[in-house]
Amino acid sequence: MGYELSGFDGKVAVVTGAGRMRSIGRPIALALARAGCDIVLTGSGKAPSAYPEDERRAGWRDIESVADEVRALGRRALPLVSDVRDARAVEALAERVQAEFGRVDFVVNNAGSTRGSDRVPATELPLSEWQRVLSTNLDGSFFMARCFARQMAAAGRGGVILNISSIAGRNRMPNTAAYATSKAAIDALSTVLAGELGAHGIRVNSVAPGMIDTSRMDDVPRGEVWDRIVRANIPLRRAGTGEDIAHTVVFLCSEQAAWITGQTIYVDGGHGHAPRA
Repeated sequence: MGYELSGFDGKVAVVTGAGRMRSIGRPIALALARAGCDIVLTGSGKAPSAYPEDERRAGWRDIESVADEVRALGRRALPLVSDVRDARAVEALAERVQAEFGRVDFVVNNAGSTRGSDRVPATELPLSEWQRVLSTNLDGSFFMARCFARQMAAAGRGGVILNISSIAGRNRMPNTAAYATSKAAIDALSTVLAGELGAHGIRVNSVAPGMIDTSRMDDVPRGEVWDRIVRANIPLRRAGTGEDIAHTVVFLCSEQAAWITGQTIYVDGGHGHAPRA
């Protein structure tokens, strides 16, 4: 008999930012469904005109399409448009999950700000961009963790909160003031929450992806430019996939990870440790 992860039957997982076709959130939702969870999927309700070109060609329907994939795996799915930046919207989301499923066991805070005009020197960074990035990445993770931790603690069954961070929180490169700060803060938040919530059996960790091949990275041309970045920075000589992150998430939610909390787990192919040519 093969080695299997356990602790998923009858469990409910909430995954934010789960609507993109080439993403991290969608593979996480599908992996947790395969493990045995019912899934709540949230997205921002982006207009189809703003979808990546391949999604428009495929007739993609955001979280509704992912919900169909979850149901095809034999699990229940609840797709909900919700704004993680709005504390009241997060409270309404938690109430809806409780009414629909009667429990929540795993919360994956994956929703993140899009790459935009924040990638400039801090002295040139518009305040609106600073606030946009921090409100989605940091405030959103805090609002979700705060609200759902209350539900988990009241239920007395324990639970897992995972915050999707980034190697940017460790590398802290120039021209990433807002993004790197938000991700470093998420790692700190995870550690603090782990200390506070451990007595309730709630584990809190950060998962920090490296360079992942998703539509979010489409501003970097695939081909020679992409390959050069990979060779220069990643010892394993490939960019990561959403599935690479999903595998780590499923493990951290499992019973086999029951003694892991307060950690930042880097899933980055060794990014930054490649020998220079």
